[in-house]
Amino acid sequence: MLQFLARRLGYAVIVLWGVSTITFVLLHLTGDPTLALVPLNATPQAIATIRQAWGFDQPLLVQYVRFLAAVAQGSFGTSTRHRRPAMDLIVERMPATLELAFTSMLVAVLAAVPAGIVAAVRRNTPLETVTMSGALLGLSIPTFWLGIMLILLFGVALRWLPVSGRGTPAHLVLPAVATGMFVMAQIARLVRSTVLEQLKQDYVRTARAKGLIERVVTYKHVLRNAAIPIVTLIGLQFGELLGGAVIIEWVFAWPGVGRFALQAVLNRDFAVVQATVCVVALGFLLINLLVDIIYAQLDPKIRFA
Repeated sequence: MLQFLARRLGYAVIVLWGVSTITFVLLHLTGDPTLALVPLNATPQAIATIRQAWGFDQPLLVQYVRFLAAVAQGSFGTSTRHRRPAMDLIVERMPATLELAFTSMLVAVLAAVPAGIVAAVRRNTPLETVTMSGALLGLSIPTFWLGIMLILLFGVALRWLPVSGRGTPAHLVLPAVATGMFVMAQIARLVRSTVLEQLKQDYVRTARAKGLIERVVTYKHVLRNAAIPIVTLIGLQFGELLGGAVIIEWVFAWPGVGRFALQAVLNRDFAVVQATVCVVALGFLLINLLVDIIYAQLDPKIRFA
């Protein structure tokens, strides 16, 4: 176990270095960020002064070495837009993103797993048709369009729920539903296919021959053996949600990391973009590690070696 964790930690360092390097290079290929800090009528002398003050006049290699040294100390520099440490700005907005991600995933899992099981157990029935048609609809509807429709219906027409901002549980309902719909559709389809595959296995026939009721066969035996691909998909989708559902956060004015990162890209705020990408990459790595540990709990045949 310790060797496994040490090896994964080494991989994580390499991945974070690669992600930060690629992000650094791509950002600097977009042009000089100094132009976003000065007015349109700024003189060349003023532009040169600001470029020197922020260190953008130095060679790219020097900037890269300075960037890596700062990252090694847990710093990604100062935001050129907000004049504050970039990591502090990300940490302030991470609770909003975590709240939306956890709620959206909870809604998706609670709805998708039973729907997928029902569609598999009741195969070739109207219930399966309705369930999978709903899943197909969830995959087909653009997220931003769904968010706008929810705003028009429940916020503008019925006035049941707030349509922007964050503060009360009511503010979370519409963005969580809009974000979770696509995830729910993906999980439901995967649950159906994996459960169908497991229902054909010999151990299911043996369990039924022993006289076990169908509910025990499905939820205790079939679902446990079908759980590994489902857990994998949930982990991947949750990692994406940690990056911020950018479109939904923008539509509902949700003060999360995704919306803030998009603003940073538009403002050419390199430090914030680099900090966001590295934090999201670290989140993916931690989630993948957790998924691997869950694998061993679900299937005793899996060993960390």
